[in-house]
Amino acid sequence: MSNILYSKSTDKFYIGETHDIAQRVEKHNHHSYDNSYTKIASDWNLVLEFNCINKSEALFLEKFIKKMKSKKFIEKIILNPDLLADISSKNNI
Repeated sequence: MSNILYSKSTDKFYIGETHDIAQRVEKHNHHSYDNSYTKIASDWNLVLEFNCINKSEALFLEKFIKKMKSKKFIEKIILNPDLLADISSKNNI
């Protein structure tokens, strides 16, 4: 599944994919990943969880969102997660 985390202290988003979001958030908040972008904060919270049909779809959506490099785009997705389904369906994932 694709997910978006948010850190209030840094006002930053993190986009990723995982099958166990609770464990993933905990690991990010405890800096369990070497050289990870999420080391900038310890207050990551899940703001969007999007179920994908498979890992390929989740990775595609993660890359697509990151490629947009837009905080406004991420905020738009959070308000309307159906946009991810539309993006995914147009790319035959």
